[in-house]
Amino acid sequence: MTRVKRGIISLKRRRNVLKQTKGFRWGRKSKERLAKEALLHAGVHRFHDLRKKKGNFRKLWQIKINAACRENGMSYSVFMNKLKKANIGLNRKILAELAEKHPEIFAEIAKKLR
Repeated sequence: MTRVKRGIISLKRRRNVLKQTKGFRWGRKSKERLAKEALLHAGVHRFHDLRKKKGNFRKLWQIKINAACRENGMSYSVFMNKLKKANIGLNRKILAELAEKHPEIFAEIAKKLR
């Protein structure tokens, strides 16, 4: 039988794992077994934190919109209710950006809803 050298694929896998763990502390950046374990945990945390991030941004947008609404004489809940009834399809992200960077446009929207 002919000789089969099988190092290429496993080496590639190891290199890939160690590339992903660059910057980790202690042996988890250089030792394959520890690196694999660290990557598994990192993946779990990443999944959960991406979910949390969405909620955090939504909270931030609500705070920005509420602040701008208060300046224009209404509360956040009243503003959002009137937006829905007026069929204005702006989401919270866009409204928060308008409130922060273009307050005059936000004031016009609030004036229309009154």
